[in-house]
Amino acid sequence: MSQYAVTAVMPSLNEEKNLQAAVQNVLLSYEQLGINGEVVIVNDGSTDSTGTIAEGLKAKNPAIQVIHHVTPQGIGGSFWDGVKGARGEVVTMIPGDGENDAVEILRYLPLMEQVDMVIPYVFNKQVRSRVRRLVSNLYRGIINITFGMTLNYMNGTVMYRTCILEDLTLKGKGFFYQTELLIKCIGRGYLYAEVPYALSQRGAGQSKATSLKSLKNVMKAYLGLFSEVYFSGKKETPLAAASATARRWNDIR
Repeated sequence: MSQYAVTAVMPSLNEEKNLQAAVQNVLLSYEQLGINGEVVIVNDGSTDSTGTIAEGLKAKNPAIQVIHHVTPQGIGGSFWDGVKGARGEVVTMIPGDGENDAVEILRYLPLMEQVDMVIPYVFNKQVRSRVRRLVSNLYRGIINITFGMTLNYMNGTVMYRTCILEDLTLKGKGFFYQTELLIKCIGRGYLYAEVPYALSQRGAGQSKATSLKSLKNVMKAYLGLFSEVYFSGKKETPLAAASATARRWNDIR
């Protein structure tokens, strides 16, 4: 049994065709890897049967929590609400669309003994369209150049030590949220490891990540974070005492 309990937050907007399989995948991954974990389904204002399905799953399994949004709050807003109710020492986001096999990120849980974030990058990129890959590469280049980073990917199922998120303020509610969190956590000096993981084909429906509305929101959030990072004048924040980074600093002093 893993020494870390895990919370998988599952934002779900109109995922009635995919949700049950996505939840089952996480639960089976916990069982396969010997992890004590929970799933927090966040029904993000769905207009289909997503909420009803989520409640049905919760009724059958005490490891499942459900949060309902009356109106959509975005994948970032959904993740952040899930973090607030997380009972695990480690938290990650597994979307309800079935595109991510949870075992692909959870297999790296032992690395959390040494770092505070495990950041995955996709190695089977061909599973996505050429346009999607082009947009992703352009996005990665802009973010790395702007904020002085060298990450291979920013929008995957990152695992965070929950305590490092407790004193952060997340402003982005859309798809930019993961980038915002990574920039802020890495900027504070938290240690991380990048690992390869594979994507699956989406179960049903189309991704909402590359819609025109999402791209506009990403641009707005990017400009807001740029201003915050370079012009806010904020002072350094101490590392979370329970973080692996703080522990490792103490070991070398």
